[in-house]
Amino acid sequence: MKVLIVEDEQELQKNICAYLSGGEYVCETAANFQEAQDRVVSFAYDLVLLDLMLPDGNGLNVLRLVKECQPGTGVLIVSAKNALDDRIVGLDMGADDYLTKPFHLSELNARLKAIYRRRKLQGKSVIEFNEIAINTENHEVTIHNQPIVLTMREYELLLYFVTNKNRVLTKQVIAEHLWGDNVDFLDSFDFVYQHIKNLRKKIIQYGASDYIKTMYGVGYKFSE
Repeated sequence: MKVLIVEDEQELQKNICAYLSGGEYVCETAANFQEAQDRVVSFAYDLVLLDLMLPDGNGLNVLRLVKECQPGTGVLIVSAKNALDDRIVGLDMGADDYLTKPFHLSELNARLKAIYRRRKLQGKSVIEFNEIAINTENHEVTIHNQPIVLTMREYELLLYFVTNKNRVLTKQVIAEHLWGDNVDFLDSFDFVYQHIKNLRKKIIQYGASDYIKTMYGVGYKFSE
């Protein structure tokens, strides 16, 4: 899951990133309205964690931009105790949930996962595509009911493909989803090809059809 953390409190932002990055999240951050705006219009996210009180603007305007540019992205509002009116407005504008500061990071994680399930997985914990089943709670993947061993990157890649089936995904989009800001330090996206090659080999070995179609000069598409 790729998440944008819009939070101006540097220590809190750092703690959230450290906690979430230990799991299946790829985290990117913005400390103010301008940074958040630039990221929302330039990159795709599964989730946005949004502080409404920003030093150079109102977080509700970021929410409005998310709804315009990325209507399928889930938004979790973070607000102060006395910001009830803003929370209500945010929910009316399409935010999925809210947390009041201070909060436990474990609760934040649980709420983000719940939003992701509703938004991307139709509320399910197990996603199926023909003979392939992906359990998003324990990260177990089975093919014909037999467990298949995948690396975390391969698991995230397969989940990304299945939840975006029949869509053409470029190497850059795949790289940004799986590695976030780290792709800025890479000379090429050749590593994407290698991960796709490994994933394709494994799912075929376990008896699945080759659903990963190479769209030459464009990218990849997961389809029958």
